[in-house]
Amino acid sequence: MLNMADGLARLGALAADPVVRTLADAFAAQGFELAVVGGPVRDALIGRPTHDLDFTTNASPDQILAIVKPISTAHWDIGRAFGTIGARVQGEQVEITTYRADSYDGVTRKPTVEFGDTIDGDLARRDFTVNAMALQVPAVKLVDPTGGVEDLIAGVLRTPADPKVSFGDDPLRMLRAARFSAQLGFAIDDGTRDAIAELRETLKIVSPERIQGELIRLMQTEDPVRGIRVLVDTGLIEEFLPEVSALRLEVDEHHHHKDVYEHSLTVLQQAIELEHSRNPGAEPDVALRIAALLHDIGKPRTRKLEPGGAVTFHHHDVVGSRMARKRLQSLRFDGDTTDAVARLIELHLRFFGYAEGTWTDSAVRRYVRDAGDLLERLHILTRADVTTRNRRKATRLASAYNDIESRIAALREQEELDAIRPELDGNQIQEILGIAPGREVGEAYRYLLELRLDEGVLGEDAAEQRLRDWWASRG
Repeated sequence: MLNMADGLARLGALAADPVVRTLADAFAAQGFELAVVGGPVRDALIGRPTHDLDFTTNASPDQILAIVKPISTAHWDIGRAFGTIGARVQGEQVEITTYRADSYDGVTRKPTVEFGDTIDGDLARRDFTVNAMALQVPAVKLVDPTGGVEDLIAGVLRTPADPKVSFGDDPLRMLRAARFSAQLGFAIDDGTRDAIAELRETLKIVSPERIQGELIRLMQTEDPVRGIRVLVDTGLIEEFLPEVSALRLEVDEHHHHKDVYEHSLTVLQQAIELEHSRNPGAEPDVALRIAALLHDIGKPRTRKLEPGGAVTFHHHDVVGSRMARKRLQSLRFDGDTTDAVARLIELHLRFFGYAEGTWTDSAVRRYVRDAGDLLERLHILTRADVTTRNRRKATRLASAYNDIESRIAALREQEELDAIRPELDGNQIQEILGIAPGREVGEAYRYLLELRLDEGVLGEDAAEQRLRDWWASRG
C-alpha cells in the first residue's frame, strides 16, 4: 500500500532535483507557473525510479523557448505546433508543454490544439488519473484534481473523464491501459474495462506505428502477460494481433489437448525469467518476447484431429513463422525485429529431435549455423517452451538441452563454430578447378560447406582433394 508520508518525501526529493530546480527557478523568475507532470510524479509517490521528466506550464511555446535557451546546452521545437519544447538541461533531456485543452476529431486522429489557462484543465485531459497529477515547483505543491492519489492507493486505472469520451479522444489509450496494468500491476476499473470492450473497433483509426510503439512498451514491462490478458479479455487484441486470441483452441469431448493460449503465456513468462538469469542487467529483449508469445500461432491453422483422439499441428513452426512475419510487417516493425521473430518461430522445434536421440556433431554444427546470431535467444525460447507438468519429462528435456549447450561450447572452442565456412574460398575453388566465376563455383562452395558441417575441420589439403574428387565424379 502507498505510504503517503514516504511518497510526499520522495516528491520533495524530486522537487530538489538539480534539473527540476534549475527549470523551476528560471520559469518563476519570468513570472510563469511550472510543474512536473505525469509519470515522474506517479513513480515518485509509489517509490519507482523517476526518469523522462515532463513539465507543463502556462507559458507559451515561444516564451518556453526564450526561458530555456540560456540554461540549456541544446533545445528543439519539433513539437512546437502541439505546445512542446524540448531541451537538454544539466545533461538531461526534458520536455516542457504549454497547458493544453485539446480534443480529437475521432476520424483522422489529428488533435485540435487549444492552449489552456489552468493546470487543472490540462490534467483533466490526460489518459488516467494516476498520470493526471502534477508537482508544482518551486512551491512543492501536489495538484490532483481527478483523484489520482486515491487510485494509486487502490491500485486502480481509471480515466479522469468518462472513459467513452477519453477513449473517443484517443483510442490508443485503451492499449495504454493494458500496458500500465502490466507496468504497475494495477487493476482496470470496471467502467474503463467495459468501455475498452465496447470501443475496441475504434483502434482502427490509430496508425500502425503508434500501436507498435505501445506493444513494444508492453513487452518491455516485467509482467507483459498481465497486459496480454487485458487485451484478450476485452477483445482489443483482435484489432491488431488476432493470432493471439485464436490460440484459445476449443477442446471437444474426444480430442483433448493443451490450451495453447495459456501455454504461450507461460512460455513468455519463462522466457523473461531466463532472460534475467542468463543475461542479468540486460535490456528487455522485445524480439525474443514477441517470438515467445507468437511461437505457436501456426497451430490453429495446422490443427488436425486424428483417429483415436490425437491432435496434430504438423509444420506449425513454418506456418507460424510466415504468419508472424506478415503481422509484424503490418504493424511496421523494423526488418531486424521481424526477421528475428520469424526465424526464432521457424527454429523453435529443432531441438526436440535432439531430446529423442543424441545428435551427431554434424547436427549440432547445423543447429548453430541455422541459428546464427540468434543462438542465445533460441536457447532461451527452446528452454522456455517446456511447460509440461510431468516432472520426469521436464527433467529429461532440461538435461538434453544442457547437453547440447555443452557440446556447442566444446565444438565452438575446437572449430570456431560461430564462423562456419568452407576451408576453401571462391577464388581458391576457381584456381583449383580451373573455372571462371559462375554457377559452378557456387555449387562447389555449397559442397564444401556441407562437408565442413558433416565432418568438421579437414585441413586445406584434404578439402582440396575432396573437391577434386567431387568435381571428377560429376563427369
